[in-house]
Amino acid sequence: MSKNKTILSQNPYIEYDEKAPTINALEFQKVIDSRRAVRIYENTPIPEDIVMKCLHNALLAPNSSNLQPWEIYWVKSPEKKKALVYACLNQIAAKTAAELFVIVARTDTWKTHAKEMLRIFSKAKNVPELAKKYYSQIVPFVYTLGPFSIFGFIKRFLFFVRGLKSPIIREPVQKSHLRLWAVKSTALAAENLMLSLRAYGFDSCPMEGYDSKRIKKLLGLGRNASVVMVISAGKRAQGGIYGERIRFSPDRFIKKI
Repeated sequence: MSKNKTILSQNPYIEYDEKAPTINALEFQKVIDSRRAVRIYENTPIPEDIVMKCLHNALLAPNSSNLQPWEIYWVKSPEKKKALVYACLNQIAAKTAAELFVIVARTDTWKTHAKEMLRIFSKAKNVPELAKKYYSQIVPFVYTLGPFSIFGFIKRFLFFVRGLKSPIIREPVQKSHLRLWAVKSTALAAENLMLSLRAYGFDSCPMEGYDSKRIKKLLGLGRNASVVMVISAGKRAQGGIYGERIRFSPDRFIKKI
């Protein structure tokens, strides 16, 4: 595949140009610095228009091949919200939240979304053939596993042989790889949501302490859906942050080689 011309390795020479606006870096830094995991909220609602703006911002997150393998469930029903709080082990971050969102990764929507990209391309002007080839040929090859992951096993062998001579994409070749692929993009959307809430003056808490089986049943999700996290949101209350932010030395994580 690396020897073939693809949109990943070739400049498609597209005339489209989008200028980057000037950003107030200090204001952005304030959003990053003040985003904390808030566990107790005031009894203050979040205006619906702000929630929708933040949700739309979540969907602007970068994602693999623009296949957008995510779903965000804004749980508004009082009955379902109560059940979700229970599934979140009655955490105070869930009980006091003005809003609750379930962030879900899907491994079964890539094919539909690839077709949607091709449909959009068919109505657009000057779309490079390399882009169309990417969604019509490369995407199906990369993400198709086949019944019982048979094609995944074949790809694993092909990738191993090809990888002896040159770099090659080696995953996904099994369902766990496909799930990881979907979760990575979905987590980026979750971060966009939390940063957007902070920018509009509200706070959030990403929760992983929950009963995923109960949540999937509550939302009617199948086996191809994975609950990535539950995000609570609201106006931080006094005592809602349990202490100063603790981070280990950057030298532990940032490696210059």
